[in-house]
Amino acid sequence: MKVNNQEDKEIYQSYINHSIQDFENNQTNNVENQKFIVKKGKYMALITTILISLAILLLIIPVMTLSSYLYYAIGGKANHLIDIATKTVYVTEPNISLEEMELEEHIKFFSMDIQFDIFKRIGKEDYKAGEYFINYAFDKPAFPERETLLDRPLPKVSSMESHRLFHPDAAKPPGLEVEWDLLKKLPDGTVGEVYISLTKLMKAGELEKHLGKNVEVRWVAVDTGLEKKEIDKDGYPVAPIGYPLQIDHTTWSPFNGRDQTNEEVFMDILEFLRKDEENAAKIASAKTLALEERVPYIKKNGIHVYGAVVTGPIPELRKLQENEAIRTMKVGEVKLWNWK
Repeated sequence: MKVNNQEDKEIYQSYINHSIQDFENNQTNNVENQKFIVKKGKYMALITTILISLAILLLIIPVMTLSSYLYYAIGGKANHLIDIATKTVYVTEPNISLEEMELEEHIKFFSMDIQFDIFKRIGKEDYKAGEYFINYAFDKPAFPERETLLDRPLPKVSSMESHRLFHPDAAKPPGLEVEWDLLKKLPDGTVGEVYISLTKLMKAGELEKHLGKNVEVRWVAVDTGLEKKEIDKDGYPVAPIGYPLQIDHTTWSPFNGRDQTNEEVFMDILEFLRKDEENAAKIASAKTLALEERVPYIKKNGIHVYGAVVTGPIPELRKLQENEAIRTMKVGEVKLWNWK
């Protein structure tokens, strides 16, 4: 009887141990399954978040792009900003012109880049003088980036000295006599560009008569009442302003001579830039253009020039040293003979 009880106990204990083992195995599998399910859930949630984010971005990009194009298109804002840039160059960069086909614009998210080539007339040909790159954030330009291809480039920051033109009543910078010596050493078979400053103010037509027909006056610097002291009322240096004297027969140029004289176009440009003077000054890399002072002065006193950029054969440019109307001279660019 005792033997049977002992066997029953062993059988029961075996069943109990087996049940405990099954329970433990099932619990282990359940925990692992739960971890797998949680991990899979997190992964699917991440994928879903990424897909939703991509969908939103894909929706935002065309909306932002369309909004940017509308911003610059409505009211002709893009063309207006381009006009500010190009017209500033014409009246602040001596003997510089642009070509319409060389101008590119790129609109991005509420910003616009414009890029254009500039040209300089030396002798009878136009040479590429460099390239401008201007970035607008909304309607505010950054200082332009310039790539210069000139042998004697002007400094990037505009000032009276940097533009090599000086008012008759302004202090005469020392050392300019060497410029005439430099001109004498240049070969006869070349053409050049020189910056001349006059002994007195005169009309542009009068200046052409003084210089004769063997050289060409390309750009004239206009007296605006500030050039004598070379600073505005706040003490900031002012850069020369002026206009091309010759007619530019390309359709693109505002100085094409079709409806207005170059003097009239010059005054219209100053009035146009006066409304956006802050932007124009930044494009000109000048602290100020002082148009609020200069425009009324010109209207009251008329247009008189105190300096000019002249081009022609080197032998003819040398003769300018004997001209009593010329106070100082600085040599600009020189090229091989192309005078026709």
